[in-house]
Amino acid sequence: MLTIRNATLADGRQVDVRIDTSAGRIAGVGSTLTESGDSIDATGKLLLPGMIDAHVHFRQPGFDHKETWETGSRSAAAGGVTTVVDQPNTDPPTVDGDAFDRKADLAADSYVDYGINGGVTPDWDPDELFDRPVLALGEVFLADSTGEMGIEEDLFREAVERATDEYRVVTVHAEDADLFSEAARERDGDDYDAWSAYRTAEAEAAAVERAVEIGAEADASIHVAHTSTPEGVDAATAGGATCEVTPHHLFLSREDYDELGTFGRMNPPLRSEDRREALFERVADGTVDMVATDHAPHTREEKDASVWDAPSGVPGVETALPLLLEEARKENLSYERVRDLTAANPADVFGLTRKGAVEQGLIADLVLVDPDDSSEIRGEDLHSKCGWTPFEGMAGVFPELTMVRGSVVWADEESPLVPPGGTDESADGEFGDPVGRNVRG
Repeated sequence: MLTIRNATLADGRQVDVRIDTSAGRIAGVGSTLTESGDSIDATGKLLLPGMIDAHVHFRQPGFDHKETWETGSRSAAAGGVTTVVDQPNTDPPTVDGDAFDRKADLAADSYVDYGINGGVTPDWDPDELFDRPVLALGEVFLADSTGEMGIEEDLFREAVERATDEYRVVTVHAEDADLFSEAARERDGDDYDAWSAYRTAEAEAAAVERAVEIGAEADASIHVAHTSTPEGVDAATAGGATCEVTPHHLFLSREDYDELGTFGRMNPPLRSEDRREALFERVADGTVDMVATDHAPHTREEKDASVWDAPSGVPGVETALPLLLEEARKENLSYERVRDLTAANPADVFGLTRKGAVEQGLIADLVLVDPDDSSEIRGEDLHSKCGWTPFEGMAGVFPELTMVRGSVVWADEESPLVPPGGTDESADGEFGDPVGRNVRG
């Protein structure tokens, strides 16, 4: 048994939390639990349920030079993420049983729990996929996004109906390519804002509206990935779908292209500052269901190209929770809202009934944070294989301790479980052992 004493929860309550480390469960939550086993003094610290990042690309198999399950999950653990959901656009794409099994074998190296989404292409095999512990379908590209996995509407409709029969959520990448601005393609490759001008805000809203319309016809559970505009969020909620917002759309805008260059290229693209502010308002007021990172790392060499040639995507799994906690520290968000955006709501949307809260009987996925310990984000300090971040120089509140199923998977130098100076060769803390458990397994 391990007892975390005098911890402050997101709602302000000060409690003791007892953890059955052998079972990986929270054994008790109360104001004064009886002494039993080892203990951690968490006076002045915030104890949160671990973040469930419902949208990552850990790149294996096929793109190991960008990221691996080992490096991506280390980065997740160091950022307070205890569960990730990996998307299917790997090589081979996760569209049949063999591809799922290959990815699951690689995921055994993960330091955090994981879910694997099944993909939809003309060659997909839904019978084989749904015979495996697939968490959801998606990221399903209703309109062409990356060039290799966009599908026609009839196939999208078939996938929605099949997922509904299997009680699975469909996660949608919604951009209508018919509404992209071909005029923007004439702009120079060093005009970084051309990417945002090309992939218009109208293209997102129109595709969201169509996706939720098809979903409603099938009585399906539709979840819209990385909504980047207030119009997209409003279309999702009006249609009864859930939606996520990424940290890059929440904290960056087209005004940042001068500094980011092609390192700020992603799909959907960065939007205007006015739209970014409106998006933040919807995150703060409860309209948006969750924050998910769309962690999609590429090497520096790959990103250092023209705006028309650079690959789309940025890393973010290690910095999402710290950025949100910084906003809570500055009182722009409540800690309860951070908890709901990162844990409670993702658990509810994806049916992870044993996760997402600090409650007796639930899995002990926990993050311990000093809420006043704000620090500068630097790419060289992060653990993703790509070694860079679009949030360079911004402030974040990083965890002291991350626990998955009652086991410590990350502890920094200030953690009560790690001696000063750390015990890991990285000199900034220590990692535990890989967990590698499928949340549907």
